[in-house]
Amino acid sequence: MEHLNLIYAHTGEMNVEHEVKLLIGEIKRLGTTNASGQAVVKFGVLFKDDKCANLFEALLGTLRAAKRKKVIAYDGELLLQGVHDNVDIILLKDQL
Repeated sequence: MEHLNLIYAHTGEMNVEHEVKLLIGEIKRLGTTNASGQAVVKFGVLFKDDKCANLFEALLGTLRAAKRKKVIAYDGELLLQGVHDNVDIILLKDQL
């Protein structure tokens, strides 16, 4: 049974990495370039995009995972649609 748990844990980590890679692409697609040369997109733009809605089962979870991996940066811990639509999501790294 422990072996199955390790497989599930490994598979889950691979899925998170895959979603973070997809997120990088979507930030580049939807964002603009700031003065530092980084891609930046507003949370509301990302959240309301149809392609993103279909790609990400849990966009907020993917954003938090990407922030923990220091792939993106944004102010605050939790982003809520409507309230935080104007928060900048900044791409720090192009790859994992």
